[in-house]
Amino acid sequence: MKKILIVDDEPNIIMSLEYTFKKSNFKVFIARDGQEALDILETETPDAIILDVMMPNVDGYATITQIKKNEKLAHTKIVFLSAKNKESDIEKGLNLGANTYMTKPFSIKKLVEKINELLEK
Repeated sequence: MKKILIVDDEPNIIMSLEYTFKKSNFKVFIARDGQEALDILETETPDAIILDVMMPNVDGYATITQIKKNEKLAHTKIVFLSAKNKESDIEKGLNLGANTYMTKPFSIKKLVEKINELLEK
């Protein structure tokens, strides 16, 4: 079973993504900010991480910077999912090591397709 970590502070997004990925046979972990995500990553090694940029405490950019320092997470695919849609925001996310960057509002179907595509590579 593939594992995914969803990191977002919006309850509606968390609920819909959790439901969708569980239906797609993923084991789902939830974090509501970057620090919670980093705590989970101390014991879990997900295949993919969906990461929001704007969150309380530790934002997505700081979170991915920490993730990239962890060798056991080297093969984990990271997708930024954010309302920040300026070219500079997207570029920053990709330069920090994200595999792809999707902007909100988003299509859950497209997001699931993108995750599956990344995990098949």
